[in-house]
Amino acid sequence: MKYGLVMEGGAMRGMFTAGVTDVLMENDIVFDGAVGVSAGACFGCNYKSRQKGRAIRYNLRFCRDKRYCSLYSLITTGDMFGAKFCYHTMPDELDIFDYDEFNRNPMVFYVVCTDVETGKPVYKKLNKADYEGLEWIRASASMPLASRIVEIDGRKFLDGGISDSIPLSFMERHGFERNIVILTQPRDYKKKPSKSIKLVKSVYKKYTKLVKTYSERAKMYNDQLEYIRQSESEGRAFVIAPPKKLEVGHVEHNPDKLLEVYRAGRKAALDNLDRILEFLGE
Repeated sequence: MKYGLVMEGGAMRGMFTAGVTDVLMENDIVFDGAVGVSAGACFGCNYKSRQKGRAIRYNLRFCRDKRYCSLYSLITTGDMFGAKFCYHTMPDELDIFDYDEFNRNPMVFYVVCTDVETGKPVYKKLNKADYEGLEWIRASASMPLASRIVEIDGRKFLDGGISDSIPLSFMERHGFERNIVILTQPRDYKKKPSKSIKLVKSVYKKYTKLVKTYSERAKMYNDQLEYIRQSESEGRAFVIAPPKKLEVGHVEHNPDKLLEVYRAGRKAALDNLDRILEFLGE
């Protein structure tokens, strides 16, 4: 049986995911494969590089650095989260990403992006962590309106959460029979249509299929939640979700709030640890 890990996005709600995954790593829980969307890709890649504590460490260190995430960065570079600083300077120089361990670890790791021209999800298997690999992660986390379109191999991408927010069905189709699913919204959350749809239609008017996918995102997301509930009831999925809404902004400069969300993730994992181990047959 193959075991998988599914990590939703949610910008700085991803600190909840980081808390969960650190506990899983501390308890030597190994998966055959993992998939991350947006923040789930950014922070989840540390599972494959076996760097517990790294995500919360650099977020606390740089959350007030205008190069990391700021209106200044958006105005001067076109990206709220600075592309060069976040995906190259920081992992290469300031909080070193373990490329060698990522490449050695046999766990399969996918990131989800949205093809801007088709509006469809693209599931990229990262066989190697290098410059291009980190660009795929950047593409997965490039939120519309707050990021530039990312071009890789002649194709254009934005945030994977637009087209597949919680890719449990993708993992099941690829043979992962039991999956831990980390959500960053409470179980009873229902997504509402985006208030920014008019602006999205204006900014991305030449990408009509992207706009269509974006406009249908709430329905897609809520359908996925129902699918997850069904998978959980049938014993194929184990869900870890915050017990209440996480009080943290998409752009969060308060380290105390980041730490609070991270600790909520740790608590959720620790409270469920015995059940997680039983689900994974350990």
